Order: sequence, then C-alpha cells, then structure tokens
Amino acid sequence: MKKESLYLKIAKVMEEQISTETLKLGDKLPSIRSVQKLYNVSINTAKQAYLELESKSLIEPRAKSGYFVSKASMRKFPLPSIGKLKASAQEKQPEDLISKVFNTFEDKTISHFSLGVPDKSMLPIAKLNKGVINVVRRLNDDWASYEPVQGSVNLRRGIAKWSLVLEGKITEDDLVITSGAMNAIFNCLMAVTKPGDTVAIESPVYFGIVQIIKSLGLKAIEIPTHPITGVDLEAIKKVLPQLNACCFISNFSNPLGCLMPDEHKIELVRMLTTYDIPLIEDDLYGNLFFGPTRPKPCKAFDEAGIVLWCGSVSKTLAPGYRVGWVAPGKYKEKIIRQKLLQTISTPSLYQEVIADFLEYGRYDHHLRMLRGKLYTSCLKFQRAIEEYFPSNTKISQPQGGFMLWLELDKKVDTAELFDIAIKQKISFAPGRMFTQYNQYNNCMRLNYGLEWNAQVEADLKRLGRLIKAVY
Repeated sequence: MKKESLYLKIAKVMEEQISTETLKLGDKLPSIRSVQKLYNVSINTAKQAYLELESKSLIEPRAKSGYFVSKASMRKFPLPSIGKLKASAQEKQPEDLISKVFNTFEDKTISHFSLGVPDKSMLPIAKLNKGVINVVRRLNDDWASYEPVQGSVNLRRGIAKWSLVLEGKITEDDLVITSGAMNAIFNCLMAVTKPGDTVAIESPVYFGIVQIIKSLGLKAIEIPTHPITGVDLEAIKKVLPQLNACCFISNFSNPLGCLMPDEHKIELVRMLTTYDIPLIEDDLYGNLFFGPTRPKPCKAFDEAGIVLWCGSVSKTLAPGYRVGWVAPGKYKEKIIRQKLLQTISTPSLYQEVIADFLEYGRYDHHLRMLRGKLYTSCLKFQRAIEEYFPSNTKISQPQGGFMLWLELDKKVDTAELFDIAIKQKISFAPGRMFTQYNQYNNCMRLNYGLEWNAQVEADLKRLGRLIKAVY
C-alpha cells in the first residue's frame, strides 16, 4: 500500500472513532510512537496521519502533553461549499453593497459583526499611547522629518529580527515599509503587472483585493478555495498559461479562515517559479494562529525572489496606524521607485512606536493574549450559531484569524437580509461582497473578534431568528 494512502487510512480510523465518540472531547490520543508501532509504519507516516486530523481541527496538540480530541471536533454543521473556477466577469460589481456596509461603521449602537478588525478591547491601546509619548520625547523634532524611502531602519530591523518564521530569509534591507497591507498589495500589483494582465485570486476573496485589481485595469480569475486547505492547486495549473500574477492569503484567508498546508505552499511556489509568475502573498493574519506554532508563509520556500511577502499590524495591534511592509524579492527596486513617486516616505512617528513595541517583546506577549481571546470567541460564536441558526447552515472552521464564513439556505439573500438586520442594529458582511460574480448570495462573513458577552450572544440569537423568518 502506498505511503500516502496508508497515513490517510490511519487518519480515517481515528476520525471514525472521534465521530462515533469512541474518542470523546478532551481525550488524549496515543503518542505518535505508539501509532507507529501499532500500525507498523514509519514515524513520518504516523506524523502525517496526525497532521491530517489536525488540518481538519479534529485534534489539537498541547505543549509537552501530546494530542487531544479538540472542541472543534464536536461541531454539528458541515463546511461551506467550494466555488467553481471562474475567469470572466459577467455581473455587476458589488460596490454599492460594500458602500452600504461601510456607511454603518460610525454608528456605535450597531453590533458590527461586519468589521474586519478585532474589537478595541482586544488591543493594547494604553500601552501604544504610552509608546507614542515616549517616542515623541526620544525623537524630539526628528519625527517630523522625511524617513528613508524604504522606511524606518529601526522598524525594518525589528520586523526582520521578529520574523523568525522565515528562518533568516529576510534582512532589514529586504523590506519596504508601506501604509498598511493594502497599500503594499497595491504597490506589488503595480510593480508586476500592466493593464490588461490577469491575476489569480481566491474565491471567496477579500473585496478590497478585487477593487484594487479592477482599479488597475487588470482581470481576475477566481480560483476555487477549500475552507480548510485553501486554493485548489489543480485549478491553478489549468489557468497557469493565462496568469501574469497571483494574489493569495496563504494563512487564515479572509473570509474563509483557511490555511494552506506547507506541502501546498511548496508546490505553489515551485509551480509559479517554473513559469516566473510573481506571487503577492498577503500574510496579514499569519500571527493569529490557534495551533502550536505560527505557520510559515510561502516566502519561506521562495528561492528565486518571486514571492512578494506583505504584512502589517493593522489586524493585530493598531489598525489606525497604517503601518505595513513588503519583502518584494527581486521586485524591490520597482517597489521603492513607486513609493518614491507616490508618497516619498511614510510617517515616522507610528513606525517608531511599532518598532519600540517589537523590540522589547511586548508584541509577542500581546499576540499570545490576543490569540487566546480569539480562539475562545471563535468556539463561542460557533456554538451560538449551531444553537440559534437554521439546522442546514454551513460554517467554516478557521484555524486562525477572526472571520467566520456562513453558507445559508439557497432561499436566503444575505444582501436583502442585511437591510432587515441593520434596522435591528445588527451588521454583517453579505457574501456577494467577496466575489466579482453573481454568487455567494446566500453567504455571510461574521467577525468573531469581539469580546464575548450577553449582548453579542443575544444579537446572534436575533440574527438567527431573522434568518429563520426568511423561509
């Protein structure tokens, strides 16, 4: 029997034991070495079986304790459907719907499940404010001067040192500071494409990426995306000759929350390197992992410089600071020239505050706290949805980040539901926002990056009732 099918067979046996509750929530699994002896396989095969179960969130590792049946394994609702490969827009873009949702953000009386940032209560606002004061004192009047075009040396050095997941692949000289991750992606697309070129994106995809692509006169091919493992590599292979670039969120995509396995990342980079197709990698959510370690970005497997690795602190620390970065590989000089033409430099004050936060370990401490809160919130949201929403609801199984993707009955139009819900002071992001086509009309994205309380639960219950009332 082939090695691959053997590890899947072992995983399937354990999955069946979990589904029948032979292995119950919280039960400890046999050690990897025990599995190796029991099935007479190699250590790697046993590890692969556990990785397969972990990728489905059926089991979870605990430091120095082994593997346990996870809470997520007790879920009642199935995963959302996978879209189909689409290459040419035929429908009207959803700009009006996007504007409608964004126009609700200033109303503080609304429960904003639609927002794409964690709640302020989860961010270290007081520490950041103290950091601003300290930096202003330290810099005197220097903070009002132009920074180097590449950005603050202190910040670039801090990011390079802190990015241990890249195993020394980047230095401060490899980085360019940008005004958030979206500005980084915009500059990357400008650097590697020209009007009329074609870019592969996920489906569903963060609506801001579609808007940038269209504004630059580019075409987008939406690649089917699995809610657990991310973009379908076979679908990418089918359209490779048409592509001029790819733009993917490899770790905990928005809105699905999926995570590409390392072997998929390696194969994607290999495939694109062969065709010299640049990969713009949005790694905005990579630090918000629920597993034992931070997942590697595709950049970690890039030897030819084709991966443009984008990140920021907008989703983890300070959305309003607009501090992001890109490690553009062989496109670095193009990115620097573009930044020089567009903005000359980025404001130095907030760069230095973030550099200071990175330098003394405060960011790592904050991230540990934030990940714990998000994971707890994710489980509570999932349980509430399973209790209050219709029984045929499908729900994503994020392994990090703070987004849930829901697929409702075909009869439900979430754009129309939004109009009803907003009158009840409940906001969410309708699925139609996350595609350039007439699809995902019965889907929605919910932000679980909120402090769980009685009001949040009550609003989810009310939203469930509204959905049930539709059909």
